[in-house]
Amino acid sequence: MELSYKVTFLDYWHIGSGLSAGARSDSTVLRDEAGLPCLPGKTLKGLAREAAESICDTAFVEKYFGKEGVDMAQAYFTNAVLPKGESEEIISRKLQDNLYTTVASTQIGENGIAVDDSLREIEVVIPLVLKGKVLDIESQEEKVQMLKVLKMIKRMGLNRNRGLGRCKIEEVTS
Repeated sequence: MELSYKVTFLDYWHIGSGLSAGARSDSTVLRDEAGLPCLPGKTLKGLAREAAESICDTAFVEKYFGKEGVDMAQAYFTNAVLPKGESEEIISRKLQDNLYTTVASTQIGENGIAVDDSLREIEVVIPLVLKGKVLDIESQEEKVQMLKVLKMIKRMGLNRNRGLGRCKIEEVTS
């Protein structure tokens, strides 16, 4: 059984690539081979595990997220990507660069003035919707439980505690 879901980002968001863009940006967004933003399944799975640990019994957590260092997880989280029609349109019109912008921040010292050399710029993605799946769920009850877990995720990515990455996750039934 599978659970199809969509992540609706409500603000700018940043799932990092671990790379910088030199003088242009201190941290860039993870892109797929076509230059489109994506959310790795392992990133979502990690956030889901954290949520599951707070509302699910140990058996569910270990079954679907694995027992740390011992057992593999049963659930497989696909990467969440732009819906096919939208991604094809963006690629055909070469609009990928329009999905990204840069935000800057600086550290403010005790005197209320910006700290020297503290300016940072990060690349972010505009608010949009990505779709993905959780595969290998055994029962309808466990699917409902997994959806509850996913709905608990309210923010993701870099600076999620500072205003970036607000999101909501819902089931996709069609």
